Amino acid sequence: MHDTISVMTPKGDSMNLITEQVQQIVRNSGIQSGVCFLVIPHTTAAITINSYLDPATEQDILQEVRRLVPTRTDFHHIFDTPADAAGHIKATLVGNSEIVLIENGELVLGHSQGLFLYDFDGPRQRRVLVKIIEA
Repeated sequence: MHDTISVMTPKGDSMNLITEQVQQIVRNSGIQSGVCFLVIPHTTAAITINSYLDPATEQDILQEVRRLVPTRTDFHHIFDTPADAAGHIKATLVGNSEIVLIENGELVLGHSQGLFLYDFDGPRQRRVLVKIIEA
């Protein structure tokens, strides 16, 4: 069994902090020591761990990802839109899963680390699947 976090994302590319929602699932599980698996079941979305302290970090990351993979019309796989094709590549570069340790009923993250859901083709209703296993 797993839990699901639902996030409505804004238009375009975005980073959405989900640490507190994941932490709440960990607390509700009652598990004190284990592993938290996070999976994104979307092809134009991704998940990562990064700094949440400075909001400019999000801006820099999104700008660089757009620079690396600009939206353009010469992709071979433009089923929906050029933004959708670029979103597939961006999501592949960032990745669709994360694993976080759990100790004392809390996620084990660095003091400035947070969990981010990236959406590269918003606005959309996105889901993050959360599986907690006791160790």
